[in-house]
Amino acid sequence: MAGPIASMGAPAAGTATRDQGSYRPALSLLASLFFMWGFITVINNTLLPHLRSVFDLDYTQTTLIESVWFIAYFVASIPAAKLIERIGYQRALVVGLGIMALGTLGMVLASHQVSYAITLTALFVIASGITLLQVAANPYVAVVGPPETAPARLNLVQAFNSFGTTLAPLFGGYLILGRSASGNVAAGATLSPAERLADAQSVQLPYLIVAAILVVLAVVIARFPLPAIGAGGATKRAAKAERAGLSLWRHRNLVFGVPAIFIYLIAEIGVSNLFINFVSQPEIGNLTHTEASRYLFLLWGGMMVGRFVGSYLMQGRSAETVLAGAAIAAFTVMLVATFATGPLAMWALISVGLFHAVMFPTIFTLGIRGLGPLTEEGAGLLIMAIAGGSLVVVQGWAADRFGLQHSFLITAACELYVLFFALWGSRTGRGASDRA
Repeated sequence: MAGPIASMGAPAAGTATRDQGSYRPALSLLASLFFMWGFITVINNTLLPHLRSVFDLDYTQTTLIESVWFIAYFVASIPAAKLIERIGYQRALVVGLGIMALGTLGMVLASHQVSYAITLTALFVIASGITLLQVAANPYVAVVGPPETAPARLNLVQAFNSFGTTLAPLFGGYLILGRSASGNVAAGATLSPAERLADAQSVQLPYLIVAAILVVLAVVIARFPLPAIGAGGATKRAAKAERAGLSLWRHRNLVFGVPAIFIYLIAEIGVSNLFINFVSQPEIGNLTHTEASRYLFLLWGGMMVGRFVGSYLMQGRSAETVLAGAAIAAFTVMLVATFATGPLAMWALISVGLFHAVMFPTIFTLGIRGLGPLTEEGAGLLIMAIAGGSLVVVQGWAADRFGLQHSFLITAACELYVLFFALWGSRTGRGASDRA
């Protein structure tokens, strides 16, 4: 599959030896993109309980909002890769930012119309823009400098992504929940029609601010002398003859890795989307949505810390061992969150961020191990599996029928699959190649 990873091959010789001073300013600028899409993605977690009150949604309808977001990853990733082939990385980044800005303005329109359908459409547009940024920015960061330092560059900009996800709940809590009736009443309280209208319009200022920042970034990137990484010949794929007779399906680590990414995304997104509603319940944290958003900051901050801790642990332990330990710990705290009450259940759910932190990058790395000339196709399948986040609507359905707290048994089941992958599914099969 020549999807979003098709352009992540080896850099040209001229690129590999580029002087560091020529790409560091570009790397700093690109870090702002990683920050922005992490920030905008997580601000949805603050927005969901707000929209639930404004539109009087059940949990199924609430989680459908996030499902639409991840469906965009599935729909837009391959068209994004084809667009980059036609217009290049720099223009693709500008177009991606423009699409995101258009979507944020759509959110302003939705607040005027108080329309659930327009809200879903606007969020789909924003997510499509982010998909284009991801497909363009990740390979660009990988090939813009020396290949031996590519992992360090990618980890650096991903840290800015985590920084954005950590700050977003504070921004959303202050400018959305803090300025709305739904954010300052007890969980389950019914709003009057006038309060719903005022709450719907409270998102206008935050999204206008975000739209302005995106437009400024687009102008800066359009005018910035980003280092060229070549046209057409800057990346390469394995020769067709070398790939003849090889099959992705003979690699057990990939076959089980694709569903591992898919299932892990259900767990991560389910926790973050329903977090505020969960800790706001009287028997759990008895908090307003504004107060609960401050604890969501700790959930995402824990994921940022967990990435550093996991990286340190992997220096002396195998990735499989660290992943298995994280899965066991995550399963345990999810059982506590499901069956306990009060602060114990609340802090158990907060702590799962520490253990989720290492899962995506570790599953991804183990999934492409040993694929050799098939690495690009395998990586493409793993990225497409991010669409698993769209199935969070299943947890919303379970929350409506069996209770919000018991719906986290779905998350616990997801952790068990990650454990299975770490202990057995990640082993390379007989067809594995050592040329990855």
